[in-house]
Amino acid sequence: MICPYCGSNDDKVIDSRSTEAGKVIRRRRQCLKCEKRFTTYERVEQANRLMVIKKDGSRVPFNPDNIANGIAAACGKLAIPAEAKARLVDEVDDELHHEFEREVDSRVIGERVMGRLRALHPVAYIRFATEHLELASLGEIQNELEDLMGRPVEIRDQQDLF
Repeated sequence: MICPYCGSNDDKVIDSRSTEAGKVIRRRRQCLKCEKRFTTYERVEQANRLMVIKKDGSRVPFNPDNIANGIAAACGKLAIPAEAKARLVDEVDDELHHEFEREVDSRVIGERVMGRLRALHPVAYIRFATEHLELASLGEIQNELEDLMGRPVEIRDQQDLF
């Protein structure tokens, strides 16, 4: 690393810590020339990016921000903590990367999100399902609501959700 104070390329690592669920490494360094300390952040780059097969057959790189945006839209102004939404995104992201090596169908991603939203909040689930399942009429939405109310929800420990 190049020292931001003197420009020297000679330093030592004093402390290393993992942040953001192990995706970023924070390193505290000390320049051996001017002896000033500075912090660097290292993010592991994934060489084999997971590709998403869209409904139209096109392929795009997987981006967890797209899941977060869909969840944010589904949750709207509902009283759902940001931590619960972020945890949902991380769970789906981790699950997809463990289960699929190269490609995953967008429908699979939507189903994983719907399953978790159903346990998190039924209104957010219906909002997301309306878009993902392309429910175009009130009858289709009503059928989904009846199905939702007829099936028991496997709710995880309430403290895990909120």
